[in-house]
Amino acid sequence: MSSTSNTTVSTGGLPSRRNTELAMLVFAVLLPVLAYANVGLAKDESLPAGMAGYGLGLGLLAGVMHLVVRRWAPYADPLLLPVAVLLNGMGLVLIWRLDQEPTITTDSLGGPMAPNQLLWSTVGVALFILVLLFLKDHRILQRYTYISMVVALVLLVMPLVPGLGKNVNGARIWVSLPGVGSLQPAEFAKIIIVVFFSGYLMVKRDALALASRRFMGLYLPRGRDLGPILVVWAISLMILVLETDLGTSLLFFGVFVIMLYIATERTSWIVFGLLLSVGGAVFVASFNSHVKTRVDQWLDPLALASNGGVTESAQVMYSFGSGGLFGSGLGQGFSRLIGGIGAKSDYILATVGEELGLAGMMAIILLYALLIERGFRTALAARDPFGKLLAGGLTAVFALQIFVVAGGVTGVIPLTGMTMPFLAQGGSSVIANWALIALLLRISDTARKPAPAPAPSLDAEETQVVRA
Repeated sequence: MSSTSNTTVSTGGLPSRRNTELAMLVFAVLLPVLAYANVGLAKDESLPAGMAGYGLGLGLLAGVMHLVVRRWAPYADPLLLPVAVLLNGMGLVLIWRLDQEPTITTDSLGGPMAPNQLLWSTVGVALFILVLLFLKDHRILQRYTYISMVVALVLLVMPLVPGLGKNVNGARIWVSLPGVGSLQPAEFAKIIIVVFFSGYLMVKRDALALASRRFMGLYLPRGRDLGPILVVWAISLMILVLETDLGTSLLFFGVFVIMLYIATERTSWIVFGLLLSVGGAVFVASFNSHVKTRVDQWLDPLALASNGGVTESAQVMYSFGSGGLFGSGLGQGFSRLIGGIGAKSDYILATVGEELGLAGMMAIILLYALLIERGFRTALAARDPFGKLLAGGLTAVFALQIFVVAGGVTGVIPLTGMTMPFLAQGGSSVIANWALIALLLRISDTARKPAPAPAPSLDAEETQVVRA
């Protein structure tokens, strides 16, 4: 028998880059600690009392995650974890900085939120570790395609259950669980629904891509193939109407359209998706008062609010204008002028723009862009179609949420009420996003892992066991 290898897959693989990840993690922990000290000096002219505890806590969480990745996902992307830690750390500092404003930290508004955000971040890190420990191969998720759909739909309708869901600021997107507190199920549903879309499109993508007719430069799918996208569009509208959740419906529908495009490479899906989105949004805004108010504030932010004062949209514009290029400095802005809990959730980017200026704002946006780029790079590198769709879908969820929130705060689109991933106050959001990062790391580890060494002979190859 010839001993010449008949495989074209290189067994060399990429370096693990774990030491690079560790070095960047040190920076990702050090920068928020310095920001924390800066806020203390600006507010009280002294280092904050909790600075050492905050630094040790953040460093401990980052160190544990690094050790888990080093042991159970050694070839994972080296940039994802440090960037996520840096964003989570800066988010904790910004929320703590806003906690120092008495007018937005009253008991009626929930009091100080930084301790709870640190607790939820720790829970998110625990989920991150569990995903990497128990999900050895992301392809296992393909077995649960339709179970994922059922679970996601159950999570989405939970806020509508009497006695379980509750109305906050005009939107019914929260559920109250005894002993746990308030959670936003849609944050978890957005990840689970991507698992369903990935498994579904694995089966249907050929029919959607090939069985079509060309009309005015666009490939029109057959009626029966168009059904799923119309069903998803109808569900997203139902969520918007019943829960008044503009952000989730945009996210839910947008991710499906993007994944259809990734699976079929047909631009006609993007055109259909945009047309259906615009049509649905205009239709709902015409009769839903909550959505209509947000659209009106977006179209005319300088108009008087319903209470005769300045709208929050106008205050955000003043914040950005006041910040200028380099900002007023951490702890030296006027975020207290933005009422309610919005300053710590929907409008936390306004604090970034005012106190860190355009330069700080762009730095934060670039960190998000880096996460998105590494996510799509993982999708391109994945060796299996399901992994490509899953990584692409998860990254699309992240990218869409950032666009929707940042676009709403900066006035590009109406405000939707979603939270900026890792940066804004929100327990459900930070937990779900750590799970999302863990899934991307698992897929990237599989993609970058060296291929198994070829068998020394054809006889030996016949006895190899291939694990799927």
